[in-house]
Amino acid sequence: MDDQNHLRGETPGLSLREAIRTARLEAAERSGVIVELRDASLARLSMLNEMLEPIFAEVPLEHADLFDRGLMPGETPRLFVDMVAHVTLGRDRRTYRFLQDTRAGRRVLAESTNPHDIVDAVTRYVARRLIAREQAMVAAASAPENEAPPEPHPLPHHPAPAPPAEPARPGRVGVFILGVIAGALAMVGVAALLGLPVSVR
Repeated sequence: MDDQNHLRGETPGLSLREAIRTARLEAAERSGVIVELRDASLARLSMLNEMLEPIFAEVPLEHADLFDRGLMPGETPRLFVDMVAHVTLGRDRRTYRFLQDTRAGRRVLAESTNPHDIVDAVTRYVARRLIAREQAMVAAASAPENEAPPEPHPLPHHPAPAPPAEPARPGRVGVFILGVIAGALAMVGVAALLGLPVSVR
């Protein structure tokens, strides 16, 4: 009889409501752990940011636009050095990873649990960026930008061909005279055909 009750589901067990409640508690605990880890990551990156402050204070003002340092919170907190390089923490939340995004993909510039090693790596990175900028400025200054561009060779001058001379057009008086002569000749021709005497005075 007990076996039949068990098969019918009458034996008390875990209800769906209790399972949902348990799942919510587990999710809340995981969220709490994630928040704690995120806060710990932000604290460690904030400390590193303060350690980098004297380094960036030495950057000349004319090159300050090269760097855009800032702490960005989020699911994965990051400390940006510039637009392509940042420091984040590894999965253990203790290892600093200095990364750079390149065309070939993400590159690890330094990785250490000691923040001083990362400070040194960031310092070397900043120095390389400054030298690259200075070299670019020297190259731009030494370029022959002040020289006048070569003058184009003038093409040989060919005078434009004169338009074809239009045939002389008779004036109105000339047309009138031609008309009178043609009329007179026509009258003489008609008179000759009819056999009439023609007198020319």
